[in-house]
Amino acid sequence: MKMKKVLSLGLSVLMCATLVTGCGSKDKASSAEGKTLKVAGLDGGYGTKGWEEVIKKFEEKTGAKVEAKFDKKISDVLRPKLTSGKDVPDVIYLTVGAVGGLTDTLIKEKQIADISGLLETTIPGEDKKVKDKILTSFVEGATADPYGDGKLRLAPLNLGPCGLFYNAKLLKDKGWAVPTTWDEMFELGEKAKKEGISLFTYPTAGYFDAFFTSLLNVTAGPEVYAKLIAYDTEAWKKPEVKKAFEIVEKLKDYTLETTVANANGDNFTKNQQAVIDGKALFIPNGTWLPGEMAATTPEGFEWGMMGIPATTKGGDSYSTNFVEQMYVPEKAENKDLALQFMAYCYSDEAADIFRQYGAKDEDATKKEGKDVYKPGYLLPIKGYEKRISEAEAPYFKLAEKGVKTNSATFMAAEAVEGVTLLTETGILFGSVNSVMNGDKTVDQWYNESVDAVSKIEKANAEAAKK
Repeated sequence: MKMKKVLSLGLSVLMCATLVTGCGSKDKASSAEGKTLKVAGLDGGYGTKGWEEVIKKFEEKTGAKVEAKFDKKISDVLRPKLTSGKDVPDVIYLTVGAVGGLTDTLIKEKQIADISGLLETTIPGEDKKVKDKILTSFVEGATADPYGDGKLRLAPLNLGPCGLFYNAKLLKDKGWAVPTTWDEMFELGEKAKKEGISLFTYPTAGYFDAFFTSLLNVTAGPEVYAKLIAYDTEAWKKPEVKKAFEIVEKLKDYTLETTVANANGDNFTKNQQAVIDGKALFIPNGTWLPGEMAATTPEGFEWGMMGIPATTKGGDSYSTNFVEQMYVPEKAENKDLALQFMAYCYSDEAADIFRQYGAKDEDATKKEGKDVYKPGYLLPIKGYEKRISEAEAPYFKLAEKGVKTNSATFMAAEAVEGVTLLTETGILFGSVNSVMNGDKTVDQWYNESVDAVSKIEKANAEAAKK
């Protein structure tokens, strides 16, 4: 690949002003000439075309060479390298909670570098620093600062708002109002039940990470929630926290009967299809749902999306906004160049590329005889709304309706033998199926969760003394 030639210092001021890279970033760009950056990431639902194009543009702008490795099992590929310290990537794109748990492990082992300097880095090709471009809320809190030490370690990449999706057309046809409180939600459940319609279903228990953490914000408030994700046992014992568990238990009486049987990796779309078919009204999910179910969605169907209802009239509603992450391993050799690359990912040029190249649309490609791609990443930067289609807009603008944003990410914690609180099979979220089918009472679920938190808190305290 042809690299951009370094501009000589003898170029005139006038010429400098006309260059795409701009005078403010020339020195930074020049310093990357001849260096090699190693990037590794997940080959996931959006494919890798966007990354390939972004890397190409970064090379052209900076003179750096990028060696990239994307794989559907990137955790397995990278684990031995990170363990040995040999051939360690400088930038990793792999979100918290991804299959393989590599990022989660690196957080626990304190192997993710402080990248706070990213915010002061000038974006290659622009005269802005990252801090002037990025949406502030996404570089604050546990999602970006898993150690709670005020340092940025996980750079946000892709916006993924989650909430309650619903059959908007069915509600309109029945003359049913969209509920704003849990009392209204259960009143609607009674109306729907009389007509043979279930109020609620869910894809898998794993989807409760977004649903339940938002619900905890609703019942307990953000100040208590901040203590909950830091494993504060006394906070978990508060009655307003248990109230969230009790709301889920009450939902059991209004949940589609076949939900638990289909709440697995093979059949979860059946639960999603139940909303489309008018068998259930609400389902917790993310902005990918309409696209995921497009092939079986009839013409005229209308999706709606709302936050988790408030407990009282006029109270706060919350929605979890997932973000995928980039980060720099502690053992990386080219940390400065890594910051430049991540900074470029927040450029308008890169944002447009990521949006242009999502997953390859195989059907459209066959039909048109050329590669056609679905919309890809939306970055948490100012002006991202310009890249949203009219059909997608309602899913990304919940804040305009007064819905507050929640982060589902818990603080890093010490491993405790025999205790798994989070993940789809953990006590907190994985117990949902057992509660819904009656195998576990809400008291058992709640007490087991508090007990797990207590053990984690104790382990964290003991580790801090060492």
